[in-house]
Amino acid sequence: MSLTQAPSSAPRTFLDFPLHLDLDTLAADFAILGIPFGMPYSPDSMANDQSRAPDALRAASEIAEYTRNHFDWDLGGPLLDGKDIKVVDCGNVTADSADHREHYRRAETAAGKIFKAGATLIALGGDHGIPIPIMRALEGVAERITLVHVDAHLDWRHEVNGETEGYSSPIRRAAEMDWFGDIIQIGIRGIGSAREAEVADARAYGADIVTAYEMHEIGMQAVLDRIPDGGPYYLTIDADGLDPTIMPAVMAQTPGGLTWVQTHALIHGLMKKGRVLGMDLVEIAPSRDVGNTTMIHAERLICNFIGASVRTRNYGAV
Repeated sequence: MSLTQAPSSAPRTFLDFPLHLDLDTLAADFAILGIPFGMPYSPDSMANDQSRAPDALRAASEIAEYTRNHFDWDLGGPLLDGKDIKVVDCGNVTADSADHREHYRRAETAAGKIFKAGATLIALGGDHGIPIPIMRALEGVAERITLVHVDAHLDWRHEVNGETEGYSSPIRRAAEMDWFGDIIQIGIRGIGSAREAEVADARAYGADIVTAYEMHEIGMQAVLDRIPDGGPYYLTIDADGLDPTIMPAVMAQTPGGLTWVQTHALIHGLMKKGRVLGMDLVEIAPSRDVGNTTMIHAERLICNFIGASVRTRNYGAV
């Protein structure tokens, strides 16, 4: 049974990894899955610039053979370290314009099949609503998952325009799921949708809110030291959590975000602490990119996630 479709506009899969659409026969170490659509806050806003990001990221990987096989100084060797590691691209979760929630149901089913197969999920959004079905799919995969969240914004709104599963709400929804425990939020800054009540709710839950300014002052290693050891972890990255000088293609550019060096340190440091079940990269708006800067950093981020996981053996069945 396949719940996905081939990339609609990209000439290739991500880094030319094999396309595998039948999730019932999945046998891979890493599975890349596009989830283009979050729950809209208005009837006409489901399909937007961010929904183009999964295919745009695939299309941007122009030198796949070079990236996959040459020496990578971020990793200390080739991407897969000469190991028998299988990475597949599972295409995009399909949508139903007559039933917006069907996209989330399909995304949850697809993510569930990937986790059941023992693969590490790399989800490409889409807006920041798309981790909600992924996090639901993690029920039963592991106990007390630590959520690591990179973002300029808190994302603790209960609802916006009556919608409770949009891009302002994923961390509140995670806090309601019994299989999530500690929540660490990194890079928070500027002005977003959070009001004083949402900040109070996050603190009452026990979320460790590391503002961008505290992060820059104490350093990423000190932030990593505050993340509980051992895992398992799920990593959700809003592109606007990174500084707009390296990821300008976002809807809410906010000065002061994570640098590339800090992002690299977070990914590699988290892998060394314990098993990372999966990650998502969301909120990229391709039409807003400047000189392909965002796409270059997005590809580097994903490659570092894969390469660091391979080197710490934090992949495969739980």
